[in-house]
Amino acid sequence: MAKVRKNAVLQELSGSVGNLVFRQMADGSTRVCKKPDFSKRKFSQGQKDHQSRFKQAVAYAREAAGTQPIYAELASGTMKNAYNVALSDWLHPPVIQRIERKKGRVRVTAVDNVLVAEVQVKVMDQDGNVLEQGQATQPNLARHPEWWEYPSSAEGTIEATAWDLAGNQTVVVAAPSA
Repeated sequence: MAKVRKNAVLQELSGSVGNLVFRQMADGSTRVCKKPDFSKRKFSQGQKDHQSRFKQAVAYAREAAGTQPIYAELASGTMKNAYNVALSDWLHPPVIQRIERKKGRVRVTAVDNVLVAEVQVKVMDQDGNVLEQGQATQPNLARHPEWWEYPSSAEGTIEATAWDLAGNQTVVVAAPSA
């Protein structure tokens, strides 16, 4: 790899010219190297799956960065832009940290890197029949935005599903308390 010094013509050049690539480095210098050859590269199925998933994330981020104001709010004052935040949101599903039963209600603790948009709760018997189901609410949004509650009098296995703004979902099943 060659380094360009004190050459007014080449110092600001970047990109490729013929079989050479000119790169602008962080220290302000310009590096020149041979263009890499990727013609014989073979991707594994896992790599192809990841590339496909990333293309979907990019398509979502392009649209959502302009239509969802929360992405711009979270990006303000950081080195990120709304597109970066939306892309990250698509790539990271919500996490359900805890499911607990308290005084006639089910409390679900769910977090996401941007926003948990919705939480639904199902209470099922030992055979998997749904006894109760519905959407949880955030009773104390200002102090505890990660808490979601669902009023429930039924006993059984609890299944909580959390969605983020990008549409990712996470499902966690908690066995009935003894």
